Amino acid sequence: MTSAKSFKYDIPPLTDEEEARIQAGIAADPDNPEWTEEDFKRARPFAEVFPEFAESIRRSRGRPAVEARKQQVSLRLDPDVIAKFKATGKGWQARVNEILKQAKI
Repeated sequence: MTSAKSFKYDIPPLTDEEEARIQAGIAADPDNPEWTEEDFKRARPFAEVFPEFAESIRRSRGRPAVEARKQQVSLRLDPDVIAKFKATGKGWQARVNEILKQAKI
């Protein structure tokens, strides 16, 4: 038997017995019957059926827009300065920004 390639693991294909057991389980589930061709023909997109709810949960991509976007720059700092800021945890670059703003140069 050859194995099917998966993302990380070699997973052997299902045997006929395993497939039959799975299909029997699907057929025996009264709460979630397998869809028929007629079910697929009647189906409509979620956003069409519930437009207000779909809009309320819609997410936009990326960060929210801000008035004054920060600019990326290259800045050379001493290694010990960077290490001290990084040691304060996540958000260390924002803390550097805040300290520079407070310096009022």
